[in-house]
Amino acid sequence: MKKTFMIPPFLALAALLSIASCDNVPKEAPAQEKAMPRIDMFLYDQDVYISSVAASVKATLTGKAILEVHSAKNEQLIQNEQIDAVLAKKPDALIINLVDMQASGLIADKAKKAGIPVVFFNREPDLKTMAAAYDRTCFVGTIPMEAGKMQGDIIRHLWGKHPDYDRNKDGKFQYIMIQANAYNPEALARSEYSVRRARELGMDMVQIGDTLLCDWSETQALEAMRLALAVFAEQLELVIANNDSMALGAIAALAELGYNTGEPGGKFIPVVGVDATEQGLEAIRKGTMSGTVKQDGKLMGEIVAALALNVATGKGFLDGTNLQWDDSGRAVRLPYFPMEAEQGKGL
Repeated sequence: MKKTFMIPPFLALAALLSIASCDNVPKEAPAQEKAMPRIDMFLYDQDVYISSVAASVKATLTGKAILEVHSAKNEQLIQNEQIDAVLAKKPDALIINLVDMQASGLIADKAKKAGIPVVFFNREPDLKTMAAAYDRTCFVGTIPMEAGKMQGDIIRHLWGKHPDYDRNKDGKFQYIMIQANAYNPEALARSEYSVRRARELGMDMVQIGDTLLCDWSETQALEAMRLALAVFAEQLELVIANNDSMALGAIAALAELGYNTGEPGGKFIPVVGVDATEQGLEAIRKGTMSGTVKQDGKLMGEIVAALALNVATGKGFLDGTNLQWDDSGRAVRLPYFPMEAEQGKGL
């Protein structure tokens, strides 16, 4: 197994000090603004987590680059058209959150022909394909299996503190899995390793019903959980979701049946998510959600912005930072952090 470099948050933030210390350029100064590099950022969609990354990129680049943001509304054809239109304008760098990870080679090839460097983030492309297509590309992301493992750790810890979560006292833990989709590597890894880790820690995990595919969406998770609860409400002992938005959708469906209302002593089914969004943390504080795994959108945005600004101004991706590539030589990996209910209450 390859070794992977994990970035402590303080080190990653320290790496950005040289950028953060630059003087802001007033927006009303056209001559100075014209001298700034132009960077275009492409989002697969504007879900809660991606929006937090985009906001951080924008904040970091304010006064240092002209940033344009484009949302593909989860359609790769739209994203392709957006990228083609922008490449014709010759920006200085692209930041891309792919709709379809398999499109990275084609996009990298287009960027190479235009001579524009690219920072991919969050949705991991095939790094070999990306690198073969264009040497001025990189990726900023995480290790997907780590989020799942931390969910497994949280689940085991919760049951150690709350044996009453085993509602039917059979020593097994009946769960529903809410997954983003059937093809996203990050979603697949979170689903697999959350359960695998819990089993490694001695838990007898039993899935009930089919995996609910909800495309990272709170609304879709609410609708899917309503249907699932109509069949499995009495059996259910745990909900595992790939992100906080889907976890919140599940909680809303549970609340309709009188579960997870936040009332002391009320009926409760533990729900565990990923991302530590503000909405997710608020649910933890209210006692309606048990735990989450923090994926730091602000930190990811700062690092993405730093790398893009470097190459937009003719430098190497990592110049002037303390960041390091993983073993692929093309990716910077950020850490996850587990957060349980007791921790959330202090945030």
